[in-house]
Amino acid sequence: MTTTAPELAGRRGTYGVDAPYVPLFMGAGAALALAIGIASTIAGVAGLGVAAGYFAFFLLLSGADYLYASLFGKFAVWAQLLRSLELRGDEHVLDLGCGRGAVILAAAKFLPRGRAVGIDLWKTSDQLGNALEVTKRNAALEGVADRVDLRTGDMRALPFDDGSFDLVLSSLAIHNIPDLAGRTKAIDEAVRVLRPGGRILIVDINATREYEARLRQLGMAGAERRSIGPRMWFGGPWVAASLVSARRPA
Repeated sequence: MTTTAPELAGRRGTYGVDAPYVPLFMGAGAALALAIGIASTIAGVAGLGVAAGYFAFFLLLSGADYLYASLFGKFAVWAQLLRSLELRGDEHVLDLGCGRGAVILAAAKFLPRGRAVGIDLWKTSDQLGNALEVTKRNAALEGVADRVDLRTGDMRALPFDDGSFDLVLSSLAIHNIPDLAGRTKAIDEAVRVLRPGGRILIVDINATREYEARLRQLGMAGAERRSIGPRMWFGGPWVAASLVSARRPA
């Protein structure tokens, strides 16, 4: 049975906020800018007061944009991407940096006869309340616990055999690796565990050109990068997520 859009939209789990310190900084910055603007206006420095007011508004708008993308936009984007894959339902799917399960649990709904595997280091700096037990609870709430496996591990050294998966996904995770060598290793590992004909979809806000270039170097077919659009603007178009996709030649 095909999973419909309403079934994906009706989330039962709780998924937190990505990199929660970012909107906090935006809010704190807006409050500080507003205070400076008020003080400057009272002191008669009207130009500074207006500039500070505009900056506070910019930060508030950016924070609202960020929260929308994290709490709503990414779910809509991934629902569309997963539907477009036209999965058979018996695939094995891996999510690199699965966090609280926003992507891997949605994918699991398309896999009545397959397996959905998520791997993460469970850092709360990457996602608010990120923890293995939280993701397990979300899997149960979404009704897919019977087809989901969750592992603690590093995407730069995946604990899986070559060619284990039909599909590898990653959402807003690989950029958290701070060095180019580490990100390259994560891409290499993603390709290693793909079966011939398998696909990879990466959505991220940084380093996506690196991912595309590395996939081409590894001989992946149809490697391309494209914009996701405003649903995944994390503070405006200058912090926009992009999709990188490719297929392993059969």
